[in-house]
Amino acid sequence: MNDGAMANIPHDAVDALYPPGGLLASLRVDCHDWLAYVDHAFVRGLADGSLPEASFRHYLMQDYLFLIHFARAYALAAYKGETLDDIGNAMRACSVIVETEMALHVTFCAGWNIGEAEMAATEEAPATMAYTRYVLERGLAGDLLDLHIALAPCVLGYAEIGLTLARDPATKRQGNPYADWIDMYAGPEYQDIARAAAAFIEILARRRGAVARLDSLRKTFNDATRLEIAFWQQGLAASG
Repeated sequence: MNDGAMANIPHDAVDALYPPGGLLASLRVDCHDWLAYVDHAFVRGLADGSLPEASFRHYLMQDYLFLIHFARAYALAAYKGETLDDIGNAMRACSVIVETEMALHVTFCAGWNIGEAEMAATEEAPATMAYTRYVLERGLAGDLLDLHIALAPCVLGYAEIGLTLARDPATKRQGNPYADWIDMYAGPEYQDIARAAAAFIEILARRRGAVARLDSLRKTFNDATRLEIAFWQQGLAASG
């Protein structure tokens, strides 16, 4: 992925994920590792279809475990909520993961001959444990904003990656085994989820005084981004 590829995302799409002048736009710009995340070798392998199958299968199995912990994170967000709207937002997100995303993931994995029982029995890899426990720790130690900023690189980064790859003319479409993955994250259903998450974070940032604690929030966003990179990297390593 290069500057030309990034240019293929319309400004209004980027602005929806990272509202201009908002907290998320600032965190993304200030994150030195952001490009290493969204332009990782794993992502480039998805774009041109060259990613080893063993890497993708490892990723899919770990992502199943990852989603379980993210459901727990949104359950924690409900506990941390200060208003009924906060609690409702968190419960809806948790429900989407448990009732919709997990089902979609299981169906997607079935196409790769990976059953749910096999995924459930898979041992958590170190990078999976590190990332998911970090998110939960930030939520336990901090407030609702800390938790959502720890979640943001995943939720928003996948939306950005999906859009970038889908709109990049260099992305291989014919015969690319990962085209469905790209379409899933570039599609309107996931993009709507990401945009709603971004809008909620911006509201929360104003309510929770983000400006006064920018250094701490920046560190959380950067740490979570580095853990995303490690998650990609462990997938690459699985191919030997």
